[in-house]
Amino acid sequence: MEHGVSKFSDYKRKSWVVFGLSYLCFVIWNAVTTGWLYGSRNPDGSHSMMAVLFPVLINSLLYALVFQCYHWYKNAQGTYWGLAFLVAIWMSFEKFHLGWELTWPWLNLGNVFSDYPKLIQWYDTLGATGGSFWILLINVLIFYTVRIWQAGRKRKDLIKNTSIVAALIILPMIISVVKYNSFDEKPIGNVNVLMLQPDLDPYAEKYSQDSLTIENDLLSLAERSSKGKIDYYIAPETALPGNGSISETAFEKSVIINNVRGFLSKHPGSVFTTGISSHHFYTSENNLPQEAYQINPGLWVERFNSAIQVTPNQKVDVYHKGKLVPGVEIFPYMSYLKPLLGDAMINLGGTVASLGTDKERTAFSNPFNKGKVAPIICYESIYGEFTGEYVKKGANFLAIMTNDSWWGVTEGHKQLLSYARLRAIETRREIARAANSGISAHIDAKGEMMEDTFYGDKTALYAKVNLYDGMTFYTKAGDLLSRFSIFAFGFLLFYFLIKRFQEKTKKS
Repeated sequence: MEHGVSKFSDYKRKSWVVFGLSYLCFVIWNAVTTGWLYGSRNPDGSHSMMAVLFPVLINSLLYALVFQCYHWYKNAQGTYWGLAFLVAIWMSFEKFHLGWELTWPWLNLGNVFSDYPKLIQWYDTLGATGGSFWILLINVLIFYTVRIWQAGRKRKDLIKNTSIVAALIILPMIISVVKYNSFDEKPIGNVNVLMLQPDLDPYAEKYSQDSLTIENDLLSLAERSSKGKIDYYIAPETALPGNGSISETAFEKSVIINNVRGFLSKHPGSVFTTGISSHHFYTSENNLPQEAYQINPGLWVERFNSAIQVTPNQKVDVYHKGKLVPGVEIFPYMSYLKPLLGDAMINLGGTVASLGTDKERTAFSNPFNKGKVAPIICYESIYGEFTGEYVKKGANFLAIMTNDSWWGVTEGHKQLLSYARLRAIETRREIARAANSGISAHIDAKGEMMEDTFYGDKTALYAKVNLYDGMTFYTKAGDLLSRFSIFAFGFLLFYFLIKRFQEKTKKS
């Protein structure tokens, strides 16, 4: 489309035509793949149009701007320099989209293979960003092959270029299948895990029922489902306390947490890992965190989406979610946007303020065995390099605590589950995934689903999870191809500017 408009059309404003058509393309792509966001609801029970329109329209705009930059560069530097620029700027944008406050990397290209783990075992080396590079490179080479054929009609060039493209498609798949079939990393042990799925409607039950009722139901589910020795009980994101939150300065006095301790006293050698809503009070303005806000004269509060591990006779371990959902858990660039948007941000039962976060990942150690769990909370499981930080902290298996019930029976919870398989391959860690309404699952280190539950069931899933202590190249190096692409993007931009400067100097 871009090449046809740029080279062969008689439009007067070609750049506007390219932008309009590409924006339309990206709107269709975003709407088809993430239209399930419409399943989220406003406080009055109606579907939230803002929840789907804001991500679809803004994300499409960002992609269209990236493509527009390619269009401008290609027209200035020629087709082949332009194609190199497209790969570099797209990869740079995907990396940028992983880190800023409006982060929404749901549609990063490398995610597309998450349901085909046998074909992407090499993600343990290059990660999902390597998958994005693979897709871009192949598409650019296909376009190059077509253009060469159209320009010269030389059969020899067509055969050569087609062979290169075919090899780049097939060889990584062959390598992946070999790695899949020859995977023989030896675990250092295993743990018995029970993933709890309480199935609470987030709109009608989760935040309206009494907290003790919610906890009693959860612990009753754990009791009924305990068959033999359980090393880990894992409950979903914000499984406790229901409405409200737990004060972190009073964990030892919390009735909710002491009820969990009472449950564990009947199950010696077990620990309980769960998501909670928590908060921390401050009585002075000195050294207030940026996310803290005033609720009464002389009293400020910072709220968290947290994971805790309750271990008998030990202090409660706590971790605060580090990747927050824009518009739900964080008000992006609040000082700039709030005066413009007011409270019109997406609200899925979350907040139009911002939650506090932990700057570093952590792993919870188990005093009864070799288990060291990564407490990954929901949205965090989309981020590859970020997940690797848990492994660098010593995690030998991953626990994903999530609540995917905001969107109902749509593709949303299936996509988020599928992305967990990428994290298993990248880190070579097994995953125990506890979801509020499903799908809870046990995923092995090759990204295969070993056991899972049905969405909407109130149930528990038992799994024997293997523990691994090796570290993949991807875990050590992270998004290496993304960093290389950022360098290439800078070089190509610098080269263009230098060339323009030389041309102007020559003319003058």
